[in-house]
Amino acid sequence: MINASLWHGRLPDTQKYAIVTPLLKKPGLDVNDMANYRPVSNLTFLSKVIEWIVAQQLNDYLAANNLLTGKQSAYKSFHSTETTTLRVLSDALVSVDAQKVTLLSLLDLSAAFDCVDHPLLVLRLQRNFGLTGQVLRWLTSFLNGRTQQIAYAGLVSATHSVFFGVPQGSVLGPILFNLYTADIHLLVAAHGLVLHQYLIVRRLLSNLYCHTC
Repeated sequence: MINASLWHGRLPDTQKYAIVTPLLKKPGLDVNDMANYRPVSNLTFLSKVIEWIVAQQLNDYLAANNLLTGKQSAYKSFHSTETTTLRVLSDALVSVDAQKVTLLSLLDLSAAFDCVDHPLLVLRLQRNFGLTGQVLRWLTSFLNGRTQQIAYAGLVSATHSVFFGVPQGSVLGPILFNLYTADIHLLVAAHGLVLHQYLIVRRLLSNLYCHTC
């Protein structure tokens, strides 16, 4: 079944259905404030197996062709929040030694995974990372035609179509989000700044700092 899905460049609609469970972001938050919940998608077992296989092949391709920026951490081998913290600290100390001023700007993107534009992501996968043919067709199929239901307090909502975002709780979601935001590094570098990005518990936190002031 997995080989057939990859061969035909299509993920069956039955594997693009999710039951979304709202979970409190932190214990003790107001349970009546919907902004305090994080929607976690419960996906089918088979869809996660297929995603895992695709993720392994995609990561191997990106690494072999050196297509990933070194300043993106989390969900990438040998790149964690620890390595990001050490890199930021190291750059700051180098700036101090050079008698330069270091400015640190923190950007927290809320509901980041929910804001991914599918056509724009597909365009960037093709233009920036050279994904074409069956690979691009499968990834396009993975994004399009998704449906979900909300389960809360023993009740389940009606089924709704999903037109934006990548599923939180999926295997491919973080990888696709990293590729979707990869162009930010080019924009920041054009203004003489350095950018470090990392994902923490399905939340994107970006550190922008200047060490050339």
